[in-house]
Amino acid sequence: VQLQASGGGLVQAGGLLRLSCTLSGFPLEHYAIGWFRQAPGKEREGVSCISSSGDAATYIDSVKGRFTISKDLEKETVYLQMNSLKPEDTAIYFCGRDDPWYDHDWSRCDGAGIDNWGKGTQVTVSS
Repeated sequence: VQLQASGGGLVQAGGLLRLSCTLSGFPLEHYAIGWFRQAPGKEREGVSCISSSGDAATYIDSVKGRFTISKDLEKETVYLQMNSLKPEDTAIYFCGRDDPWYDHDWSRCDGAGIDNWGKGTQVTVSS
């Protein structure tokens, strides 16, 4: 099982980035996947999660209307399109695989069900 996040970088406020989480070693269609972030001095938070089928997604309030999560089963990749970026979006972004056999609600997107984490990618938004 491998997850690798990429696509981070330095961008000005109002700009955009697209993060990619490339996955291998398991059938993506069987797993919900989440994007999480951790800023310096802050706790990790769930940004957005997408269902195993890709037809349902959740977002934290602060990114609704700006971020879009999507899943490409053929490319085995989950994307996070981030538009209208703000300085408060600055963080390390991680993707994680949700364990479908763990008794929890994946849509809470709180990281409780994540059984595999990828290495993060830094997103820095300048004002």
